[in-house]
Amino acid sequence: MRLGKVSLLLLLLTLQSCFIQPAGNKGINYSHLVFTARVIRILDGDTLEVLYQDHPVKIRLAYIDCPEKRGHQPFGTKAKQALSDLCFGQMVTVQGQKYDRYKRLIAVVVNDKKQVLNQEMLKLGMAWHFKKYSHDPLYAQLEITARKNKVGLWQEADAVAPWEWRGTKHLSGK
Repeated sequence: MRLGKVSLLLLLLTLQSCFIQPAGNKGINYSHLVFTARVIRILDGDTLEVLYQDHPVKIRLAYIDCPEKRGHQPFGTKAKQALSDLCFGQMVTVQGQKYDRYKRLIAVVVNDKKQVLNQEMLKLGMAWHFKKYSHDPLYAQLEITARKNKVGLWQEADAVAPWEWRGTKHLSGK
């Protein structure tokens, strides 16, 4: 009988440890989670930081790629400002997908006006549809429309995609 109680106690302790949240946000997995949080920082046109349950979480907007602030890519600063105008200080809904290699949560984010930020950045001409990671026809169409209407960065005839910009000397400071 005593052995059964000890086994049961060990089982309960093991199960309980599976549900205890670790200190800080280390180890908390927000992927495949939908949550509401306040935007506390805009890092660039496709990256922001939210505060969720007193923990900062870096978010990379899914399906899009914005001009780089680092390396001074044209429209990099304007893209950051556009994202800030859409969400800074607001409560947003985050639809987590997965983490990237920089430990940012890749997500779709909706602001308090029910605008999908990922899509709004395309509409404003402040982003490319990131076809390497997305085959979503809606995002492709939003970019096509912005290009056709010469909105935002599409005013420039020789706009360089961020993934090409990152691959050049622009970011190395040479």
